Amino acid sequence: MPIIPPVTANEPLTAFDRLLTIMNDLRENCPWDKKQTLESLRHLTIEETYELSDAILGNDMNEIKKELGDVMLHLVFYARIASETNAFTITDVLNSICDKLINRHPHIYSDTDVNNEEDVKRNWEQIKLKEGNKSVLGGVPASLPALVKASRIQEKARGIGFDWENKAQVWEKVEEEMQEFRQEYNAEDDTVIDQDRAEGEFGDLLFSLINYARFININPENALEKTNRKFIKRFQHLEERARENGKQLQDMTLAEMDVYWNEAKTL
Repeated sequence: MPIIPPVTANEPLTAFDRLLTIMNDLRENCPWDKKQTLESLRHLTIEETYELSDAILGNDMNEIKKELGDVMLHLVFYARIASETNAFTITDVLNSICDKLINRHPHIYSDTDVNNEEDVKRNWEQIKLKEGNKSVLGGVPASLPALVKASRIQEKARGIGFDWENKAQVWEKVEEEMQEFRQEYNAEDDTVIDQDRAEGEFGDLLFSLINYARFININPENALEKTNRKFIKRFQHLEERARENGKQLQDMTLAEMDVYWNEAKTL
């Protein structure tokens, strides 16, 4: 089978056709590709999406390019599998998203007037309800990680005007939830607590913090992941310095570990 050469000019349609042709070749001739189903690809697609996320957080443009290609391959793969049972084709997929974008941007493709981004979001949610969505929150996937889901729920509610008026009100809510959590889990003594109630209050506190982050344009998922990475980098420095000095972390005091931890904070 002849190898299809890469597109050298800036011709995205030709490059996309190359991918479709290769996908068809693999589906018809490669033992692994022939065995795949929508279900078998699902967990691989999730993995590829996380790899793309890692590349974006690392601001690695070359990796972003490669991971986008992996994700695009999966999208084409799903469409090819669906076409084999006449469920839909890649053309149907592309027409569907184009039609949706046109319908949900009446300020571009019709005569609706908008003043700002918030008007666009509000129109988007109202149009979705007209299209048959029973709830504004219906489009939030149930399987989303809780932190991401909280952000999306709040954004959806804001889209129809259900929101705080200003960030000062949101911060008051944060302080209120903090106080309620302290009442359930007093850090100053060892009183037995109601675990379910404490968990509920802690959830309320996190939800209010995520709300405040939204008001000051901080993405809580990105913020937490950056802190995760910072902690990992500093902890691995601690481990490396301990090895250099012939020590085991479990045998060191917290004060000894803090010396290396503070070193890491200056790097």
